[in-house]
Amino acid sequence: MTGSVNEMKEANDGKRPAFFLDLYGTVAEEMGYVNHVSRLHIFPGAAEAIARIRAAGYAAVIATNQAGVARGYFPEEVVRQVNEKLKRELSTAGSPVDAVYYCPHHPKVGEPPYRKKCNCRKPNPGMIEQAVRELDLKLDGSVAVGDRYTEIEWAHNLGLQGALVMTGYGRGEYEHFNRTWPRQPDWVAEDLLDAVTKILRKN
Repeated sequence: MTGSVNEMKEANDGKRPAFFLDLYGTVAEEMGYVNHVSRLHIFPGAAEAIARIRAAGYAAVIATNQAGVARGYFPEEVVRQVNEKLKRELSTAGSPVDAVYYCPHHPKVGEPPYRKKCNCRKPNPGMIEQAVRELDLKLDGSVAVGDRYTEIEWAHNLGLQGALVMTGYGRGEYEHFNRTWPRQPDWVAEDLLDAVTKILRKN
């Protein structure tokens, strides 16, 4: 993993940094396991936040763990349908994302091929590494935003800044557990729009 990250950091010239965004609890409402497209509800302000990200010259990339597939709660096709609806709604709002990535695996539950120790399940770096390759991105200056400490670990594992939002699980995670975290978020924000505003103002 270290070699791969170092290789990515060495090839930065002329490439865009990115905001790597968690989906549920960050861009869209946390609904437990979203097992139908009708349960996708994008947060007010999320489209504006993504528009600001892209206007500032960053890529907007959504990356989400979808272990409900491994657990047998819904087929992988449901994830694809939800992601397509997400991209359509954001594009209609004038805020298209550059890509949506997901991990359907779990290391301990379900059946193969979904039960496995993979490199894509956050906080592992696989989805970011894939985005860097496919979208010609750079890690320097990139940020990860999410509502769980997993996203902060995900960011810090790759040398990125990490922002925790208070939507979704964020407020509970922060108030109950932040004293136990080995490293604090670089940013704490009320929601995605607040996080983007703070980060862009600083950077």
